[in-house]
Amino acid sequence: MLIGVVGKANTGKSTFFKAATLMDVEIANYPFATIKPNHGVGFLRVPCVDKDFNTQCNPRTGYCKEHERFIPVDVIDVAGLVPGAHEGKGMGLEFLNDLNQADCLVHVIDCSGSTNEGGEPVEPGTHDPAKDIKFLEEELDHWYLGILKKPWEKFSRATAQTNEDVAKSLHKQFSGLGSTEDMIKDLLERTGLEDKKLNTWNEEELFRFGKALRKATKPMIIAANKLDLPQAQENLERLREEFPEHVIVGCSAVSELALKEADKHQAIHYLPGDDHFTVKGELNEQQKKGLEYIKTNVLAKHGSTGVQAVINKAVLEVLDHIAVWPGGVHKLADKDGNVLPDVFLLPAKSTALDFAYKVHTDFGKHFIRAIHVPTKRTVGKDFELHHRDVIEIIADK
Repeated sequence: MLIGVVGKANTGKSTFFKAATLMDVEIANYPFATIKPNHGVGFLRVPCVDKDFNTQCNPRTGYCKEHERFIPVDVIDVAGLVPGAHEGKGMGLEFLNDLNQADCLVHVIDCSGSTNEGGEPVEPGTHDPAKDIKFLEEELDHWYLGILKKPWEKFSRATAQTNEDVAKSLHKQFSGLGSTEDMIKDLLERTGLEDKKLNTWNEEELFRFGKALRKATKPMIIAANKLDLPQAQENLERLREEFPEHVIVGCSAVSELALKEADKHQAIHYLPGDDHFTVKGELNEQQKKGLEYIKTNVLAKHGSTGVQAVINKAVLEVLDHIAVWPGGVHKLADKDGNVLPDVFLLPAKSTALDFAYKVHTDFGKHFIRAIHVPTKRTVGKDFELHHRDVIEIIADK
């Protein structure tokens, strides 16, 4: 799973990325501080199932803290986009193509309105962040149109000559965008193009389909950043009313980064996503002042910094995935004694057989049955899994 962090320059994208991953990246108050894409690992936070079994897990990847499991997810941060990015302005095409493999996008906007269209600092409240949401969607839609148009004439003519199924043809040609044949069929129906030959589509129809394909293959969550600044809360409420179809989460990336760095250096104890922290070590006056500001103006007001909420909602809501643990009814540990070492992320409504294949191809091929460990109930291959299930796979050796 890959989450792409995107947005215009100077909205706090790189700060958000560093806050989510603690990767060492350049953070600067000017456009294009990021040129080459940054890759890192963020974490989905899920209540660990080990507590349900009165034990402590030993994660193979990620970590578990206070019975909260932090499951790794890949994150990429590309340079800030500018209007006309799909035409190559500001190296836009290169940066857009860096997002091609992303499963979903986190669009970081400056919710305080203190960054203008060109990514330059302005007084808070003088820029409307709603423009940024519309700007990025337009850039992404035109990017997809460009991807479709490049091979379209030759591809559509060849499809018309062979009379191949339209959905099958489109999926084969553009599978690199993350489509499935069923997805394409659904999009054709929703755009009213299911009965129209590909070589008769006009540009408006191509754009309409490309926009629908973009929404399906690059679902998006809005990270309304700089929530600690004036005007931000008021703008956040207005944005949620104006864009009810979007998942919009207010956040303060700079606050999350400060808390994580302080925790890393054992000055405080902080669990990402919590509404509080406790002081452990010696703090100077500047540190005390900064942490008190975060405590009063971010955590107390908003319940968290919002960064962890963005990652969680991206995985669990926008991508609609669930976390499932492999385990045994009589033994939760692996051969090395590690308790519940693994956890897998799967699309919602995955079955026991899907899970078996996810754990190991041979388990899927030789699947006999599964056991729902919490209830000790034997289930078949079509058993639908739920978030935080623990499943034992029985396979033919």
